[in-house]
Amino acid sequence: MTSEDRVTQNDERRQPEFNPSAEFQVVEGPRRVGVCFVGDEYVAGLGDPKALGWVSRVMARTPHAGVDLAAYNLGVRGDSSTEVLARWQQESEPRWRTANERRLVIGFGAGDIEQDLSTARSRLNLANILDDASSAAIATFVVGPAPTQDNEFNERLQVLVDAQADVCSRRGVTYVDCFRPLLGHDQWQSDLAASPDGLPGQAGYGLIAWLVLHAAWQSWLDL
Repeated sequence: MTSEDRVTQNDERRQPEFNPSAEFQVVEGPRRVGVCFVGDEYVAGLGDPKALGWVSRVMARTPHAGVDLAAYNLGVRGDSSTEVLARWQQESEPRWRTANERRLVIGFGAGDIEQDLSTARSRLNLANILDDASSAAIATFVVGPAPTQDNEFNERLQVLVDAQADVCSRRGVTYVDCFRPLLGHDQWQSDLAASPDGLPGQAGYGLIAWLVLHAAWQSWLDL
């Protein structure tokens, strides 16, 4: 571990423990729920010939009778946690203008490896997003990165997945591990192999959507 890693990791550890739901409350009366999805190309759904990705598949299977539920996809190809940290508030705020219930779904990981961010820096970036959201009474939900076909890349990604899970656990935030369930999964692997960009298609995004939907998604939305 480099000296920069130690400083960054200590910075994250010195931050107070936050409970993202401490100030967040489900409103009484008519609910206008704004859900912003921020992250990378997996959030954006790139590679899906149906242009749905996992986000639209999840929302299509989210019953919300009696709730005004609006979803906004703010995924950007190649974004790392540093880039998401820099933009999530500015891009989300206009989408929440008419909402009385603000919710944020976060998904990134591969960009951190590609940009060679240290694990400590990645931890701190995610921690800052979660803590800033918590302080603003915004409910959060994190979807971890999925495995690739590159074994060496996956080894580094697994370290990041464990770090993200730990950051979320410390704050009582739901973390969806997409890495381990899909690592070596035949349908996932064949979907990646069929893509010129190594991105999932319909089947792959369907698998991620299934993992999200079965991670207390409706409970988190209080539906």
